[in-house]
Amino acid sequence: MTQPRPRTVVVLAAGEGKRMKSALPKVLHPLLGRTLVGHVLAAAAPLAADRTLVVVGHGADQVVAHLAEVSPDADAVRQTEQRGTGHAVRIALDATPELTGTVVVLNGDVPLLRAETVGALVESHETSGAAATVLAAEVDEPTGLGRIVRDPDGRLEQIVEERDASPAQRSIREINAGIYAFDAALLRDALGKLSTNNDQGEEYLTDVFGQLVAAGEPVAVHVAREAAETLGCNDRVELAALRRRLRDRVNESWMRTGVTLLDPATTWIDVTVTLDRDAVVDQNTQLRGSTVIGAEATVGPDVTLIDTTVGAGAVVLRSHAVGAEIGPQASVGPYAYLRPAARLAEKSKVGTFVEVKNSEVGPGAKVPHLSYVGDATIGARANIGAATIFVNYDGVAKHHTTVGEAAFVGCDTNLIAPVEVGAGAYIAAGSAITQDVPPGALGVTRAQQRNIEGWVARRRAGTRSAEAAEAALARQEAELARQEAVSASQGEALHGRGDTAGYGSGSGDTATE
Repeated sequence: MTQPRPRTVVVLAAGEGKRMKSALPKVLHPLLGRTLVGHVLAAAAPLAADRTLVVVGHGADQVVAHLAEVSPDADAVRQTEQRGTGHAVRIALDATPELTGTVVVLNGDVPLLRAETVGALVESHETSGAAATVLAAEVDEPTGLGRIVRDPDGRLEQIVEERDASPAQRSIREINAGIYAFDAALLRDALGKLSTNNDQGEEYLTDVFGQLVAAGEPVAVHVAREAAETLGCNDRVELAALRRRLRDRVNESWMRTGVTLLDPATTWIDVTVTLDRDAVVDQNTQLRGSTVIGAEATVGPDVTLIDTTVGAGAVVLRSHAVGAEIGPQASVGPYAYLRPAARLAEKSKVGTFVEVKNSEVGPGAKVPHLSYVGDATIGARANIGAATIFVNYDGVAKHHTTVGEAAFVGCDTNLIAPVEVGAGAYIAAGSAITQDVPPGALGVTRAQQRNIEGWVARRRAGTRSAEAAEAALARQEAELARQEAVSASQGEALHGRGDTAGYGSGSGDTATE
């Protein structure tokens, strides 16, 4: 059985990216769940390389910190002075003198690169026994890109940077994608012979191909299936274009697996998100981070979910959630805000203008509207009335509130933690609860109401309130006078009918005779 060749991946991530006009290193700019360099590392991961080297330079400390998060097995190699791609690779190889086998070199700013394409490049390189293989693509507009120059028989002759290309070479539409596979020993030898005799005064990695051709070593070209995979990023306009391309790719992939996207153009799904079959995503929706959408769930319109799990059959409408868990057949929104550690159980409801943080809402429990739930446990089938506040913070520490199963909390209630409302208990509307309420009890903390007559006329004379009150009192007095007049009129009528009744009564007496 043939022993597989050792593989090393070298990612070039040292450039400043001046055209980005950003304090953030270019390779750390994000799009759809990963940074530029994060996408490249993900594309290389299936190679299962023995070693991954990332050449860092501009913003090195930031890039190294990011690598520790997304690719802790990668080793950073510092290029303190950026003197070209050949110089960067030479520094990487100098840091690993024992390196043998295949060296795969990737630019750190090609986020659309597919793992399948990288794998095909390496397989083609190793199968053919080439000394070096370049990934190429056919594009309509090659301006600014290196060209693949072939001999009359179609074999690679050299790779020419546009700045150094002749007019005839600039008309070539087959471009260098900046992605390569090399034999390690031959690459190391060629790197030591690079010159800076070019327009930029840099060591070009592409010059290695010309050296190998001149030495009679076999070199090859592997053409990418899709030219867009090879697109790099130099400014924020190109970054936005790449983001749109990646959005379309991601959305198409999910739709082909059985997910419904009602408006793909306004739906943004990170590459790290998971959706189950028959999920429905409505317009203006962003699914980010490690979000998971269950089967037959409906999300949107106007929803943003970050690192949030949505259970099967749940509905999330016009809401924002971060680090939340939404159970099967639960209902959220519109205009709800679920903060980290908000956990909604099966068939629970969090409604309009409700905020939930670090709390559990039990099965079938409801918080329908205009409430804040923080650091709480709400039991199954409990009902939380409108404008209820779980008062969890005393200015120093957070405290917990428990509402028992099937409890009923009336509107405009303050539950001042730490406090417990027992199972089946009721809280009267407008209460401020500071003590535990036993199961089945009614908790009430209302003060007795008193009305101070004439207060507005005395203390707010001349205001609109005083004018309105005066007019209302005048209407009341007029109505009272009218009612009194009607009563008096009815009394007189009754008195008159009483005289007539006496006469008739006598007539009746006569009749009885």
